[in-house]
Amino acid sequence: MEVFSHDYFLLFAVIALGYFIGQIKIFGFSLDVSAVMFVAMVFGNYGFTTPPLIQTIGLLFFIYTVGIQAGPGFFDSFRANGQKYTVLAFLIVFSGAILTWGFTWLFDYDKNLTIGIFTGALTSTPGLATVIQESTSSLASIGYTIAYPFGVIGVILFIRLSPWLLRINLKKESEGLKQRMAEEYPEIHCRHFIVQNEGVIKKSLRELNIRSITGAVISRVLHDGEAITANPETILHVGDLIRAVGTEDALSHMENIIGPITTEEIKLSKEFDVRSILVTNKMVHNKSLGELNLFSEFHANVTRVRRSGIDITPTPAFRLKLGDKIIVAARKQDMENIVKLFGNNDQKLSDTDIMPIALGILAGIVLGQFTVMFGDYQFSLGLTGGVLVIALLLGRTGRTGPIIWTLSAPANQLLRQLGLALFLAAVGASAGKNIISVAQEYGIQLVIVGSVITIVPMILTIIIARLIYKTNIFELLGAVAGGMTSTPGLAAADAMTDNNVPAIAYATIYPIAMVFIIIAVKILCM
Repeated sequence: MEVFSHDYFLLFAVIALGYFIGQIKIFGFSLDVSAVMFVAMVFGNYGFTTPPLIQTIGLLFFIYTVGIQAGPGFFDSFRANGQKYTVLAFLIVFSGAILTWGFTWLFDYDKNLTIGIFTGALTSTPGLATVIQESTSSLASIGYTIAYPFGVIGVILFIRLSPWLLRINLKKESEGLKQRMAEEYPEIHCRHFIVQNEGVIKKSLRELNIRSITGAVISRVLHDGEAITANPETILHVGDLIRAVGTEDALSHMENIIGPITTEEIKLSKEFDVRSILVTNKMVHNKSLGELNLFSEFHANVTRVRRSGIDITPTPAFRLKLGDKIIVAARKQDMENIVKLFGNNDQKLSDTDIMPIALGILAGIVLGQFTVMFGDYQFSLGLTGGVLVIALLLGRTGRTGPIIWTLSAPANQLLRQLGLALFLAAVGASAGKNIISVAQEYGIQLVIVGSVITIVPMILTIIIARLIYKTNIFELLGAVAGGMTSTPGLAAADAMTDNNVPAIAYATIYPIAMVFIIIAVKILCM
């Protein structure tokens, strides 16, 4: 049938077959979405092509969604472990770049080919996208495809074998890490106290400044048999019963200030309600609890916030994000209005507004056109860098007036996978035209070059991190996976522990490494 020869039919056939093959695991290893490129290369060798616009659209969607998701982590990393992760990312990327330059000079390779090997060795699709944009040669795609398989397998093997080679007791490291995590993210508890200390009697919560002094939140007060929602003007009396929420340390301070702990509990009055509410209203996104002024409006109090699996004791300066789950205590008559204020609509989290995506990509395209001169050299972010930088900034900003830049996790994942599939199909089809002739010319030598560029940066990084930063092995393995931009590497690290430390390290270093790779590719292309 004629339909089988149409480019659009072949395009989706390549994507479908690629995803099917990518799910096949051999000894626990699979190609995942990257299989789309390999299938496209086979089809490309027999004449399959895609319009250039397909590759560009796929690239834009992929880069933009990566930046939007990575934005908060990218900037937050500089406040927490910024220096360490920046050094490790720089070490991985630029040691690989130096090796790439050395091999290019030593063997007199075409630089587009070796830069493609560099991006494949670090499994960086944005890096490949950058070199493709900088060059019209298909050699970059071929180099990427040759180096990518060991780039994936090598990272997994390195992460699996590193603890054994370093003679590290994973159980001991895990116990030490759990203790550190408990100190960094202490569990939140609820306790009741009897007001007895003379220093707090007949004083308001505003005067006592309880939240700032202890770090705990007083959610209810029982006075003369009547339970009320605590507010800054609430006066404490001898014998009052209070309910407080906070960490173990915060509640210990509360006992010293208020009075002894009691097993008696405040039963919720029929007039009051406590409810868990999901933040889905875009109008409260990035607003602080102080700005919302809930008590003045609704006699309500937010006692706890759950974000990314972590319970947080809120403060007036705490800014809400879409997807936060908050515990609110308020009068029953006001609760419905409070629910409407915050949204509490699961469906809204999955809604996707196309306009912010289009505006963000447009801004990135414009930024990428600006050129900066450095002596005889000129530097511009280009299409890839411009869109990535704008997406990182917008992902961090979250909201501008009524416009919400962030995407829900399902929407981001769908758009990213679609963009990546289109991009890989187009790139693979282009590379498939020449891969046989290149393999005949260079043979196994290119595979060895790619393997060296994969392994050496990881060895240098793990030595520096252990000797200088004394990094916990789980954090280090997550950082190595992020620095190599290897999601399969992260999966290997996650399987070695029951905590989420590798994922946190990966998410922090990944955007830094991604930016460094793009910079390194641009320097190598010069």
